[in-house]
Amino acid sequence: MIKGLKICGISDHKTLNYIVKHAHPPQFIGFITNYEKSKRYVEFENLKKLVNIDRKGINFVSVLVNPIDEILEKIKNLNFDYYQLYDVSPETTKLIKEKYKIKIISALTINNKDDVNKYKKYQNISDIILFDGKGYEKSFGFDHELLNNVSNSIKKMLAGNIQYNDGLEKFSEIADIIDISGSLETEGKKDISKINILLEKFSKIKNEN
Repeated sequence: MIKGLKICGISDHKTLNYIVKHAHPPQFIGFITNYEKSKRYVEFENLKKLVNIDRKGINFVSVLVNPIDEILEKIKNLNFDYYQLYDVSPETTKLIKEKYKIKIISALTINNKDDVNKYKKYQNISDIILFDGKGYEKSFGFDHELLNNVSNSIKKMLAGNIQYNDGLEKFSEIADIIDISGSLETEGKKDISKINILLEKFSKIKNEN
């Protein structure tokens, strides 16, 4: 059953304030913290100002690709509940979690069954496992049927070219949380009208459950 929603790649105050003040806000909001190739990347000084608001119970997520110690030290006092880690080994993930006393979303990029099965190395370390496409900032999709046999004992987040106007119910057997970014954009910028459609749609799904 889908219990949560994450909107990722927020980079401006107007969009963030709209989401936080929405009647049906998501459970998670993600910020691209160190991946400069992404058009959604937020430079540190802007990030510091952006996340320094009343979150109203929403979990703020710092999205990090193979972060070096310097960036981890730089952001350690910012207003984040989770670090979402790409390309980080289980051993390093555990060290980061323990050192910074932070919840962890381990992001796995999926192309085949072997990629999926990597979750077993993280399941006793991470709070959430994210199954994503291989495209990073390009929102590539993957065959979601690869997740059919993933243990229900872990909390599963699903990303990878999911559309804001999809029938999200179809993911209910394989995901606890849906993560959407690219499809909420028009001409490369977050589109408030699309965000509203998604949040209203998700609210109805939750009420039906």
